This record gives sequence, structure tokens and C-alpha cells, in this order.
Amino acid sequence: MPVTKVLTEGIGEVDLRGIDAYRARGGYKQWERAVREMQPIDVLNLAEKSGLRGRGGAGFPTGRKWSFLPKDKHLRYLVCNCDEAEPGTFKDHMLLEETPHQVIEGMLIGAYAIASHHAFIYIRGEFRRGYEIFCAALEEAKRAGYVGKNVFGSGFDLEVTVHRGAGAYICGEETALLNSLEGKRGEPRLKPPFPAVEGLYGMPTVVNNVETLAYLVPILERGAEWFAAVGTERTKGYKVVSVSGHVRSPGNYEIAMGTPIRELIEIAGGLRPGRKLMAVQPGGGSSACIFEEHLDWPYDYESLAKAGSMLGSGAMVVFDDTTDFVKAAYNLARFFAHESCGQCTPCREGGTWITRVLDRLVDQRGIPGDFEMLARVSSGITGLNLCPLGDSIEPFLKSVMVRFPEQFKSRILAPQAQPA
Repeated sequence: MPVTKVLTEGIGEVDLRGIDAYRARGGYKQWERAVREMQPIDVLNLAEKSGLRGRGGAGFPTGRKWSFLPKDKHLRYLVCNCDEAEPGTFKDHMLLEETPHQVIEGMLIGAYAIASHHAFIYIRGEFRRGYEIFCAALEEAKRAGYVGKNVFGSGFDLEVTVHRGAGAYICGEETALLNSLEGKRGEPRLKPPFPAVEGLYGMPTVVNNVETLAYLVPILERGAEWFAAVGTERTKGYKVVSVSGHVRSPGNYEIAMGTPIRELIEIAGGLRPGRKLMAVQPGGGSSACIFEEHLDWPYDYESLAKAGSMLGSGAMVVFDDTTDFVKAAYNLARFFAHESCGQCTPCREGGTWITRVLDRLVDQRGIPGDFEMLARVSSGITGLNLCPLGDSIEPFLKSVMVRFPEQFKSRILAPQAQPA
């Protein structure tokens, strides 16, 4: 099976939380090389040449995102987004807990690439263990001289600040995260201006995902060509995919981009004995389902978009023939409605209304017209919000309503059976 260990190398075999174990495997050598031998623009160009795209959900090219920063000497910040809360996703907090120094080194390299002297990491409040492990690792890195003033005697100063969130899904959206970092209510900002122009504390800012920044370490070590040689034409390199649901061995698996979806399911042990696959949610709770006819398609951004879904955060949830898709849709809709910051009316009101209707259907209390209204209202709240949270309510719901309409319609009572 095509499992590759790059970021996950050594996890489960060696305790990589301590700095000595990490340095024994070459840790911090690429950080030293970047500072001593390269200019920030060289690191930026290397990231761009590698084809590395954001691993947090949007999949935007990393080097190009960095290049949007103003070219003057403005103070600028790097922010590492570890507010991982997308349903089905659990890769970032694994990296945080198991290989924190790799995350730190990636952050340092990323900050240097954009000529930032202050990097932040925003860690989800529920990740208490990961937060404690990361803080301990950061203290080790500071004592070793990798973080702070005059790193490696180069004259380059770089500080790292750890900020712990309070468990709000909306703060995974980069501008809501920046508001939260500033001590404000965690809700999205109107764009433009984009963070690259006016971000944290009004200064140019880059927000990158944990996995994205961690990949900078092996890219510097092995070269942009090594990373770009793997994957598809537009989706390069490797990806840690969180596979869960009705598979025998759920977990995080690192694969080459473009691996067929069927193979990825087999890597996770395949379906449970005697069961039949009904659907796959390939990109976390915000993504639409794909189905059996898509299993031989490659796992990459373009193919999944063509199939009507998205790669998203890289969380694959597998559903077999025991699935109640009405309950599944209700659980997701309830989550998104609860996590709405309330700033946008379509998201705030529409999500709550859809949850109520699905609750009726789960309890076999649907009324005539519920099915049609669910489809109409869910599509009506999409594209009308400041951030993608409101748009996240429709994809899964719509995909399973189209594919399994009988599961929804069978919960609707006949007119004569309606309660008085």
C-alpha cells in the first residue's frame, strides 16, 4: 500500500517530543541552514517551486500566499493555525502532540521566509495535552538558542508566542482567528483588506496551517524538486489524511497526493466485514459526499472538485450501509448551527432552522414539504455569508438528499397522520 512517512516518520516508534531525540534525526539543521546560507526570498521561492499548497482547507499555493505581503520593511507576522475543529479532522493535533519540534522548526522557517520577527501559534482550547507538550518543546528550543535574539549569531531575531483558544470552530477561519488573537470576539472580518495587507494588529500577516508549515522542513532538506515530483500536475507532494467512519483501522495516514480513493480506504483497513460502501466524505464535515463511482478517482484538489466535493482539510469519513443519513445530516447541521458566530443572518437563522427540520425527520415527525424546503433553504443560505461556515451546511446535506431521498421522505408523515 502507498503509505509514505515524511512528517509522520518515527511517530509511534520513537518519542520525538524531546529536543535531543528530534536533533538526533536531523532536527533544526534546516532552520540553521536557512538562516546561515539563505535569504528569505530563497526560502519563499523554494516553497513556490515545490508546489506546496495549504493543508488547512483552501489549498492555496503557499509561496504565492507569502508573495502577497508588501515588499517594503513593514512589520509583519506569521500565524500558525492549530485551531483544528473540522469534523473528522485530527491530523494537526497529532503533529502537535507527537512531533512538536518539527512544527516549531516549520514555523521558524516560514517566519524567516516572510522576514517576520514574531510568529504566533493559535492552539485550540481542547488540545490541552498538545498545548502543554508544545510549550515544553518551545522552552527547549529557546534554551538551545533556536528561538530568540541573534539566532545562530546571524543577527536575526525571532520570537514565538503561544495563544490558546477557547474552543470556537469559527476561529479556524483566519480572520476570526486574528480577531481572537487580538482579544476581540472571534468572528470573521470583511475582506478586503486581506490579512496579507492588514492582518494581526493591522500589520501584514500570513496565516498557515500546522501541516503546511511542518512540510517546509523536509522540503528544505530534500529539495523542491523532490516534493514536486510526487502527486498530480496541480496537486503536489504528500498529505496526512485523517480516515474515520466505517473502516477497520481509522487513523492518520500519510500518502502521496493523487492516491486513488479506493486505495486510501484499503490503507485504513477497508470496510467492516460484510458491509457495503454507500458514501465517502473526502474533505471533512464541510464537504459533499462522493460515491462508489468515484472510488478510483485520485485524491487531489481538482479531481474532488470535479466530483462535486473538495479535499478540504484532508478528513475522509467513510459510510457503509448501516448509515442513517438523516441522523448524519442532523448531527452536522446541529454542529454548524451551534458554531455559528451569529454575525451573518443566513448562517445564524438558516442553520438553526435546518437543524429543527432535520430533528423532526430524525424523530419520524416530518411534514409534507419538508424535503423540498430543506433543499431550497440550504441552497439559499450558501454564498451569502462573510466566511465559509454558512456555506458548510449545504454540501453534505444536499449530496445525501439527492443520493438517498427515500431515507428523508420515509420520515414524513402522511397528511392524515399529522398531529392535531
